[in-house]
Amino acid sequence: MNSCSGYFITGTDTGVGKTVVTLGLMQALQDRDNTVLGMKPVAAGCEQTSAGLRNDDALRLQQQASLELDYAQVNPYAFAPAIAPHIAAEQTGVRVDVDNIYNKYIQLCGVSDCVLVEGAGGWQVPLNEDETMADLALRLNLDVVMVVGIRLGCLNHALLTAAAITASGCTLAGWVANQLPPPPDFTQENINYLKSVISVPLLGVLPIMPVVSAAAAAANLSLAALKNNSNY
Repeated sequence: MNSCSGYFITGTDTGVGKTVVTLGLMQALQDRDNTVLGMKPVAAGCEQTSAGLRNDDALRLQQQASLELDYAQVNPYAFAPAIAPHIAAEQTGVRVDVDNIYNKYIQLCGVSDCVLVEGAGGWQVPLNEDETMADLALRLNLDVVMVVGIRLGCLNHALLTAAAITASGCTLAGWVANQLPPPPDFTQENINYLKSVISVPLLGVLPIMPVVSAAAAAANLSLAALKNNSNY
């Protein structure tokens, strides 16, 4: 690859599997001999360690990366309270700066083929008094991969999120169905319906995984199905 590119991974809600999908995409891209890095720019619910605040999802992205990165390069905004990021930031006297995240993303692009950026929560989660995750994806100029947690209510959540991504001016490049425990009735029927109404490709269906595994996720994802995937 001649230049860095990447994707923004969002979800239909919190806890739908954005991290496992991000890890799977990283692994799949690495399997194609790409140098791949991951970012989780904003994380709440971090734990205090001797090295500072740390988020489990961001640590997984750091470990999966093709290059050794400082934690702050992966997760520049880490907050202890497990609440909406903009509220956590306000409580600690910090303002999440989208331009700062953009600059850190560009730095990672300078040393890699691909950077995958994982959002927090859903598409419209506020980052500060003016901007949301949608504004961040737009600022980074990244196509979007949407993770749909397959559970009761997922049809409405998926269709609203897909419409919101398009309305924000971003390109939805594909979506992933992530099966969550306990499996709902008519799982396949729900997936089939979403396939019929979402205009971009289904990249894969992830099984319920008791343990997060990048390799297992990658085995169930298809990069070939990605819209605008000419770089890969």
